[in-house]
Amino acid sequence: MSALAEAFWGAVPLGLGVSRVALDANGLAALDKPEGVLSHPNSPRDEPRSLVRAGYDEADECFRWQGPGGETSALWLINRLDSATSGLILVASDGQLAREAREQFRRRRVRKVYQALVFGRPRLAEETWRDVLGVRRQGGHVRTFAGAGNLPAESRMALVTTSRGAQVLSLIQLEPHTGRSHQLRVQCAKRGLPIVGDRTYGDFAANKAFVRAGGPRRMFLHSLEVGFDYAFGGRENSFFARAPLPAEFSRAG
Repeated sequence: MSALAEAFWGAVPLGLGVSRVALDANGLAALDKPEGVLSHPNSPRDEPRSLVRAGYDEADECFRWQGPGGETSALWLINRLDSATSGLILVASDGQLAREAREQFRRRRVRKVYQALVFGRPRLAEETWRDVLGVRRQGGHVRTFAGAGNLPAESRMALVTTSRGAQVLSLIQLEPHTGRSHQLRVQCAKRGLPIVGDRTYGDFAANKAFVRAGGPRRMFLHSLEVGFDYAFGGRENSFFARAPLPAEFSRAG
């Protein structure tokens, strides 16, 4: 990495607990965010709990801040996660690079791998889930409904492990082939496998029992891996990032 690039990335005001886990020569990076951190601030008061503690330009989809010398720096956001989901979010130091990376997401050319801790055990060890979803806004929040719309949703599920205690818990791996809002959370809930700690689509009684038994208070969905190929700078490039599964997943299981 050049001295200029090192200076830029060293000055990015990352949010609390956010770390960089991958960076390529073009300036495409993967950040690992904890549960509870926003992908971007919706207003200035949200900046302290955002991925990057800076102002956000919704039109350009980028963070902007001033350096100690008064110069303006920018970092472009490529994808988003719900605040309750931990793991990988991609950013870029160049606007054109960000547009190229976003295009790969739009064309469904990105391999995304999540892991989730769910109540219960899947019927099969591996399965492809296909649903039709509806997405609408209610009271300022996005809500997704299974069988209530016309948006096809597909994910590949594989069982990782199951533990049996006071509650049966399974760690599953999910690869969404489509990118609908709250897709994985709704697909899990539809199959009687609500994600632990999901306060919108989950099992509220099971969540309470889990916390009473000493389980961590969070939603157990994590963006584990992202990989794709893209063209930039006159050549083909490959990008891959992995964000380790948070320790509370193993403690809960």
